Amino acid sequence: MSLVTASELTKTYRAGDVDVPALRGVDFTIEPGAFVAFVGPSGSGKSTLLNMIGGLDKPSTGRLTVLDTDIAALDRRAAADFRGANLGFIFQDFNLIPVLTAYENIEYPLLMVQDWDDAKRHARVTELLEAVGMADQADKRPDQLSGGQKQRVAVARALATRPKLVLADEPTANLDHDTAYRILDLMKKMRDEFGTTFVFSTHDPKIMGAAEVTFTLEDGRLVSSGGKHA
Repeated sequence: MSLVTASELTKTYRAGDVDVPALRGVDFTIEPGAFVAFVGPSGSGKSTLLNMIGGLDKPSTGRLTVLDTDIAALDRRAAADFRGANLGFIFQDFNLIPVLTAYENIEYPLLMVQDWDDAKRHARVTELLEAVGMADQADKRPDQLSGGQKQRVAVARALATRPKLVLADEPTANLDHDTAYRILDLMKKMRDEFGTTFVFSTHDPKIMGAAEVTFTLEDGRLVSSGGKHA
């Protein structure tokens, strides 16, 4: 059964008196455990799609189901609950909380989204710090970490609640070439270890090369899709 299914998906924004189409009848499916990239130039609609899958925006027409849930039918509170229970997010600027340590940043969603007890939280955070190679940096704040280290913490935080799906918006944009490849390798390792589906919005050739399924968008239309073996 598909993890994400889109059928005739459209999105039109209103700019003054002008309608601006962002998506024009897009159809696709994403399978569990996939490593998927939506690619295309700026304005192609890839970030709009990622926001819709994450329940942060709603389609104008069409149908979008995520984990058998009609995501557009959820109200604001229900969408937030759905994200907390099922989704993780990774951002290009890391979005770590500056006053919290690496440990505390990973722990944060377990406190705010899922009310885990102390022992269970500690075990999960420790597991993830070790998995992303940051156990020895647990007590450092973001301003004491390199870009690659921050993104490792961001990956761990995205996985903290054991989400079925992680959405990553240009996650390598602020990383140098070698660090970007290491982070991509890390995310594939996390996918293989935890069974998490990763979906990227990107125009980075490194992610395009690493993706096992690629959807190419131009002017809000899906112009090609393809897959390869991992």
